[in-house]
Amino acid sequence: MMKSVLAMLLVAAVSTAVAQTATAPTQTTPQSGAAPAPAQQKKEIKDPAEYNAYMGALNQQDVNAKISGLEAFLTQYPNSVMKEDATELLMGAYQQAGNAPKMLETAQKVLTVNPCNLRALALIAYTKRAMAEAGGAGAAQNLQDAGQAGQKGLQCVQTAQKPDGVTQADFDNLKKQTSQIFNGAAGLAALQAKDYAKAEQYLTAAVLAEPQDASSLRDVYPLALADLAPGPAEHDVAGLFYIARAAALAQGAGKDQIAKFGKSKYVKYHGSEDGWNDLLAKAGTTNDPTGVTITQYVPPTPAQQCTDLLKSKKVEEMAFAEWQLCLSEGNQPDADTVWNTLKGKPLQMVAQVISVDSPKQLKLAGSSDDIDAKRADIDLSFAAAIPVKDRPKEGADLQFEGTPVSYTPKPFVMTMSDGALLVKAKPAPAHKKPAGQ
Repeated sequence: MMKSVLAMLLVAAVSTAVAQTATAPTQTTPQSGAAPAPAQQKKEIKDPAEYNAYMGALNQQDVNAKISGLEAFLTQYPNSVMKEDATELLMGAYQQAGNAPKMLETAQKVLTVNPCNLRALALIAYTKRAMAEAGGAGAAQNLQDAGQAGQKGLQCVQTAQKPDGVTQADFDNLKKQTSQIFNGAAGLAALQAKDYAKAEQYLTAAVLAEPQDASSLRDVYPLALADLAPGPAEHDVAGLFYIARAAALAQGAGKDQIAKFGKSKYVKYHGSEDGWNDLLAKAGTTNDPTGVTITQYVPPTPAQQCTDLLKSKKVEEMAFAEWQLCLSEGNQPDADTVWNTLKGKPLQMVAQVISVDSPKQLKLAGSSDDIDAKRADIDLSFAAAIPVKDRPKEGADLQFEGTPVSYTPKPFVMTMSDGALLVKAKPAPAHKKPAGQ
């Protein structure tokens, strides 16, 4: 694709250069009192020797001969009216010869003559981006250079003047094609810099201007990453569409990896994989997400979770963590339902010992979250002191019975009385006397 893009730009450059080269105009004396003639925009070489040197270089069929001719012309006529055109043609000749370093060097020379030369900026943006995508030690700098050329190019597109001898249609086409290159380079550089808003802006413009084929993957995939990055939620649907589009366009092993990543993002947003295959099918036909809708999954609130639990389980069948959820987060009627069922009734449970406050008082953790946090959510008291040999150690699991008497919703603690150990400590092994004693 790179060669075709560069060839498009450089063929247009040759056409412009040819259109700009005309023989010296016939000099006429304006009639007395007549308004002065408007300034001509067409570039004309009036010195026959200069004209012949330029046309001789321009008409060379051998690329190396053309390079030599143009280099000689620019050396001999450094102030020529055709300096920009000749330097631009030299840039194209180096590209045709496959000499990317000299092409980039010459593109920079074009910009010293005209900082807003669209073809030179486009070649720098495109080539530097390709070099960055190839990796290597200079990848970050190459991408930064590409992004800067892209941003500069987008500014210049707004003010660029149509050269004389070029049709409006051809000039509009040049601006459209270079804008696509500029937006892609600027967008990828913004993504690398984690400026997701600008990346989304530039890359969307690039993608919507591109052909509906696999070549657009180069911008579609980074656009998906920009849209799915942390930021405004309104970009989530577009991001899911573009990651599905990337999966549809990709080939080889990368296709499955992109699809797996996209599906995981879709499930997280939608709550299930329902509709994912339909999105893949839709995204396989267009670069434009207009009209695509995806319902976002909104998880139930803790209060709603409690209400749903009470519809599916009896209070006696719930785990301690589920009682905790309802008593700390449930609406008042649901919390009352749970507490009225538990209050004053002996419960047999397993919990982890957080602390032994006294021979008659233990602090326990009954939910897995509180166990992990080492935070007590049960305050268990015994009517009599626990025998030393049965007294549990901190961090041990404890099977016990207790009767709920009160609770504090937040931070949640259930107070239980009438504690009883259900599994006592194992007795110490009997000490045997040595034989013969």
